[in-house]
Amino acid sequence: MAKFRKLEMSELGQSSRGSQALSEKFPIVLVLDSIRSLSNVGSIFRTADAFGISSVYLCGHTGVPPHRDINKTALGATETVAWKYFDDISVALGELKKCEFGIFAVEQAQPSMELQDFHPPKQNQIALVLGNEVTGVSESALEYCDGVVEIPQFGSKHSLNVAVTAGIVAWHVLSSKIKISI
Repeated sequence: MAKFRKLEMSELGQSSRGSQALSEKFPIVLVLDSIRSLSNVGSIFRTADAFGISSVYLCGHTGVPPHRDINKTALGATETVAWKYFDDISVALGELKKCEFGIFAVEQAQPSMELQDFHPPKQNQIALVLGNEVTGVSESALEYCDGVVEIPQFGSKHSLNVAVTAGIVAWHVLSSKIKISI
């Protein structure tokens, strides 16, 4: 007999798309600053859905749903996660500032704090700005940020795929907002 048994889809307790879209979400917004890969955009939507993130702001040259390449990786998450498009990221971040969000760029910058040292206030709304795959978070976006968070890296490339980065940082923020036992 096997030591472990994989769960069937019916055992996962997944909610329907309609009820998921209406369910309570964590006050976290992922702000995409001119993400060029539609597959990355779709993956970020899927991560936002998995972690119960309230919304995704698509800015600049970031592609928007509906699009075949976004849908291919999002697997329906564009229907369960609220999103807005802004031509200018400054307008998006200005809106978040007015709503009293703490805004943090995920970038290699000076000064920055390493992710493991980043402890967002539990009661505050958080916006995480994720930058373009080549140029990173724009200078105009950095002007709105309350801080910069950096994921420590030890390889020779010193870069991660933006969708992978979104998952790592979103998990860190989420796990600091709720008590999670592993």
